[in-house]
Amino acid sequence: MANSDRFSTGIPALDDLLGGGLIPGTLTVVMGATGIGKTQLGLQFANAGQQQEGERGILFDMTSRGDAQNHSDYAKRMCNWALKTRLMDAPNNPEDVWNRNQIRTDYFHVFDRTGRRVTMRDLDKEQWAEWRAELNKKLDQAIAFFYGNFAHGVRRAVIDGVEPVDRASDSFQFQLFDYIYHQILHKDHDWVARDLFRVNFRANEATVAQHSYDHSKLATMLMYTSHEVRLDDLINRPLESGDELCNANTIILMGKVREGNRMRRALHIAKHRGSAADDGIIPFEIDDSGLVFPKA
Repeated sequence: MANSDRFSTGIPALDDLLGGGLIPGTLTVVMGATGIGKTQLGLQFANAGQQQEGERGILFDMTSRGDAQNHSDYAKRMCNWALKTRLMDAPNNPEDVWNRNQIRTDYFHVFDRTGRRVTMRDLDKEQWAEWRAELNKKLDQAIAFFYGNFAHGVRRAVIDGVEPVDRASDSFQFQLFDYIYHQILHKDHDWVARDLFRVNFRANEATVAQHSYDHSKLATMLMYTSHEVRLDDLINRPLESGDELCNANTIILMGKVREGNRMRRALHIAKHRGSAADDGIIPFEIDDSGLVFPKA
């Protein structure tokens, strides 16, 4: 089971493999091919916040190619959790963050250009400028989503839908994630509030202080889709500059392994800085409750 000073993944067997759970204030990257179970793991982790911190985590979906992640269906089936969605065109009045019923949402899908690819190489100069302008507008919505939830007790963030690219440094999604991670998730709460309120910060400063939170007590899980399907290929995957695997405290690889005349799912904890961790290749299955590990 998870230690009291760790974040439970929502899966006791996985917590044990991680030496008690995930370490506060760190980034966990879960990497594997489409359909391997990353989204289910992310939902189990987010849902575990209800019992451990009194608030479920939030889901930030960066999918842009139009293949549905089915977060709502999975959440309802696995956790009896009806996701409350923040709409892309939601009014962005910063002072609404103090209205818990309005701001406290579970899910935000930031990209609405269905079918678009996510690398600079796919756009010409004019299209790139247009995309950058759209991203800047989305940042205001992203700040409101994250800050509004953290100010009301949320301590877990799952970022899903990151699609495979040949070079991570060319990906719009990684550029956006880099901003969110460093300028929202790893930034003092009052400075995030300044970015949100801007000229109205002084008028809200006292309320900001009343809703303070410690960013070093947050946990972030990034779900990163890979080209590689087999676990052995993921384990041997080279890293490149700008790859989020270089910056993660914890890396969980999920892939297929051969067992006799069949393929099955398995995971490997490739990195867990600051903690003991199991270094084995651990098979798992997926049922209506999510990831299930064999009993010892």
